[in-house]
Amino acid sequence: MQNLVSEFSVKYSTNFNPSNAFKITSPITAAKLLRDIWEDDLNHVERFYLLSLNRANCVIAWSLISLGGMSGTVADGKVIFQKALLSNAHGLILAHNHPSGQLQPSQADLSLTQKMVEFGKFIDLPILDHIILTQHGYYSFGEEGKI
Repeated sequence: MQNLVSEFSVKYSTNFNPSNAFKITSPITAAKLLRDIWEDDLNHVERFYLLSLNRANCVIAWSLISLGGMSGTVADGKVIFQKALLSNAHGLILAHNHPSGQLQPSQADLSLTQKMVEFGKFIDLPILDHIILTQHGYYSFGEEGKI
């Protein structure tokens, strides 16, 4: 019977050192780090990333959640929270780009953010911000009072 069930395991890296980890102090510092992660690919296709933070708002890890096309990508909440929980995160920053250059969130962006915020509250894993990046700027749901 045992050969019919797979074992699940997770291995954690011991390379994380909070004393020299990147600390998120504002949406501007989050956007700066996210620009480094994206490199020069903000205008090509839409991507959705997750930043997992410890209690001191230091970045534990970043994860690519989804890679889409020129007009959208699908960010699955189950994948977002799976990666967040497996990274032992205490707070999350969601991020995606708009290749169109439009900084304003779409209705889908607003709806997804609200659902993630509500679920994060339910499991005591807060969404601290959701950032939309374009080539020339960023939009912070936190700065705009949408979280």
